Amino acid sequence: MNLSATAQATLLLTCYFSRASKEDAKPLTNLEWGRFAIWLKEKNTNPADLLVSKPQALLSGWHDTRITTDRILSLLSRGHSLALSIEKWQRAGLWVITRSDPEYPKRLKSRLKTNSPPVLFGCGNRELLNSGGIAVVGSRNACDEDLMFTRQLGAKAAAQGMAIVSGGARGVDEAAMLSAMEAGGGVIGVMADSLLKAATSAKWRAGLMNGNVVLVSPFYPEAGFNTGNAMARNKYIYCLADTSVVVHSGTKGGTLSGAQENLKEHWVPLWVKPTQDKNAANAMLVSKGGHWCDESLHEFDLTMLYAVSPIESSGSELFSKANETLDLFSDKVQEPATEFHDVESNQGEDVVDFYGLFVRELARLAVEPIELDELLEKTGLHKSQVTDWLNRSLDEGYVSKLNRPVRYQYNQDVRKE
Repeated sequence: MNLSATAQATLLLTCYFSRASKEDAKPLTNLEWGRFAIWLKEKNTNPADLLVSKPQALLSGWHDTRITTDRILSLLSRGHSLALSIEKWQRAGLWVITRSDPEYPKRLKSRLKTNSPPVLFGCGNRELLNSGGIAVVGSRNACDEDLMFTRQLGAKAAAQGMAIVSGGARGVDEAAMLSAMEAGGGVIGVMADSLLKAATSAKWRAGLMNGNVVLVSPFYPEAGFNTGNAMARNKYIYCLADTSVVVHSGTKGGTLSGAQENLKEHWVPLWVKPTQDKNAANAMLVSKGGHWCDESLHEFDLTMLYAVSPIESSGSELFSKANETLDLFSDKVQEPATEFHDVESNQGEDVVDFYGLFVRELARLAVEPIELDELLEKTGLHKSQVTDWLNRSLDEGYVSKLNRPVRYQYNQDVRKE
């Protein structure tokens, strides 16, 4: 495993190399590492600079009651343990990426910032980590009806070229991942425990070998089940995806807490499967901002999951049916210079280019500079979706960003002559 010096230092400071009870010093948490890394950057010091025989001088001026200098020095002294662990993990096919590596998932960085995990352990096709997709979550003890819906969702996502993001747990997670994998679709599994065991499991072997599965974990690859890790893992599932579906949620537990956190943080749209289970929390999640999804997937186009709901704004539905989008805004604005197809044929189904429609709507709404809140109000779209598309529009030159206050303005020169 060709680890850079920066990656080695990050591993030493943030990772376990044995059971937690056997470690002399507790590795830095995500937030602690973020705080320490910012201090290093302000001192023009790279974590790799700490890999010297006597790093004390480089730590001069660092004062933190929780992250003591002695704690840092103790963590840095574990070079031998790091070497043994890396050799063992590499033999099992694991790899490591850190927040400073280009392969690190961009969605995690942008959504969690300094709370994104400094290190990810993984196996399989790491390029999938930046593919996005549909987060599918639910109870471990789901009923047959829910599991059937989940398997249909995984297979349909694969057919429509969308990856499934889930947690690898028994029940809904596993059903979604396996059905997508068997249909040849992309699968991102965020494991809360036993990554080393999963890497060599027959269950995931075909997908790992074929390159359509990646399993990752921010935790010690040999860790057993831990409730805290399982709960913490939920936010990574949502933040690696573009949208989400809750198949079944109990009134307590990881599915509920993860969905509530997503609603609070506005990472991705939250869709909820209808259920007849009166003891489920599905309806409560909808009352708090989630949205019911169609429980019959036969005629349902999964691209609709990328919108919060059918949107009515300024007398038009931005994400209406394909035959209604062909001439949307046609009398109001010209199309952007970069070509895009409003509707493409996909196995007999119409697929709308939502981003293209969003750019066309920007050409109408952002003739004069417009603030994000006003844009959200006028489009009715989810904040995380608008933010992602605005960033893409900035990169592609469709809009300009103005400051004090932050506003966005459509660039008139990108319209077709």
